[in-house]
Amino acid sequence: MKYAKNILETIGNTPLVQLNKLAEEIPALVLAKYETFNPGNSVKDRMAVQMIDDAEADGRLKPGGTIIEGTSGNTGMGLALAAIVRGYKMVCVISDKQSKEKIDILKAVGSKVIVCPTNVAPEDPRSYYSTSARLAEETPNSWYVNQYDNPSNAKAHYLSTGPEIWEQTEGKVTHFVVGVGTGGTISGVGKYLKEQNPNVKVWGIDTYGSVFKKYHETGVFDENEIYPYITEGIGEDILPKNVDFSVIDGFTKVTDKDAAIYTQKLSKQEGMFLGNSAGAAMKGLLQLKDHFTKDDVVVVLFHDHGSRYVGKMYNDEWMRERGFVEDEVTVASDLIRSHADKPLITVRTEELVSHAIERMKAYKISQIPVEDTNGFVGALDETDLLRKYLDNKDVANLPIKEVMHEAFPIVQKDTKIEEVSKLIHKNNNAVLVDLGDGKYHIITKHDIISAL
Repeated sequence: MKYAKNILETIGNTPLVQLNKLAEEIPALVLAKYETFNPGNSVKDRMAVQMIDDAEADGRLKPGGTIIEGTSGNTGMGLALAAIVRGYKMVCVISDKQSKEKIDILKAVGSKVIVCPTNVAPEDPRSYYSTSARLAEETPNSWYVNQYDNPSNAKAHYLSTGPEIWEQTEGKVTHFVVGVGTGGTISGVGKYLKEQNPNVKVWGIDTYGSVFKKYHETGVFDENEIYPYITEGIGEDILPKNVDFSVIDGFTKVTDKDAAIYTQKLSKQEGMFLGNSAGAAMKGLLQLKDHFTKDDVVVVLFHDHGSRYVGKMYNDEWMRERGFVEDEVTVASDLIRSHADKPLITVRTEELVSHAIERMKAYKISQIPVEDTNGFVGALDETDLLRKYLDNKDVANLPIKEVMHEAFPIVQKDTKIEEVSKLIHKNNNAVLVDLGDGKYHIITKHDIISAL
């Protein structure tokens, strides 16, 4: 019989899969090292076990101990699986920019999860770096993994990932492309491949807000390069010891938007349900296409699984909120797409102004149409109400029909956006759109501006 004695024995030997549609403009053969086939659904399983093996061997990790690590989620998952099999407790310290799915998955495999703020300096006591180190000092019989500076990280990829790629390509690999975070994957794989063939080129994918690219090119650690970014799994505001810049031939940076868009494209055009760093790597490949020829074999490593990102990069509302979805906006109905499912809030002529104010506060709106039995007959807006209040402190107790202004113009749902925008000016802050079947919605200045 052929079987694994435990789940850890299934780590590695992941397949190479050809990229097709998204790689059409790349002249080379492009192969994805598909690391989601690991039991923890990421490349981090490899180094998690290697780091534990080495810590057990030299006594840093003792029986019944507690493993503590700052993680973006994937390393924590790999460590958690190993902790279950080996009989350790697991504490994961994670930043609040990571997806809810990652946090839930870590809890599902028995880890204690502590969430720290993202937008603080690494040395800040609240950072996940500092918190991890502090917890390790405070917790008896614990071991702080520190994947960033732990040499077993890169060692794992030198011993497994690199040799697999070399064997699977029959030594024909010419380029290796991968996102860089802790630096273990690119450094370990890059070292192994260059030992086999010094002509193999190794490219790192970086993100805007990270220091890697500039440091590699200039040797300058520029703190001005550091600012918050959305892309997960790559980039750093520190220089981990695992990053061996000597084996890296160059970096290309990918925007948050492109990384998110190409994460979706990999799923919808290649059937590859992958994480955010895969989208960045795919876009990075396309940016590097001029470096490849028809005779090249390019291997790109895809780190993790799309299930960690269903509430983010695979959620169109989340994408739209960040301007990552470029919906074509041409007619009136397009302008209300983000809030078309919400009811149109109105008031009636015989209600009091106070009722309108309460409704505007409750629904956080600035304009409100006024109705009677015949339809829309007027409107109120917060600027006009404020002006009237300054003139008359008792305005709240007046019937709405006494203070309302002219009704908002009504347009059809297929009215061109250019025509809609002409109707909104200093004397008119909104337009109503007729959706048919007696249904209406409101278009405001904000909707127009958001569509620009």
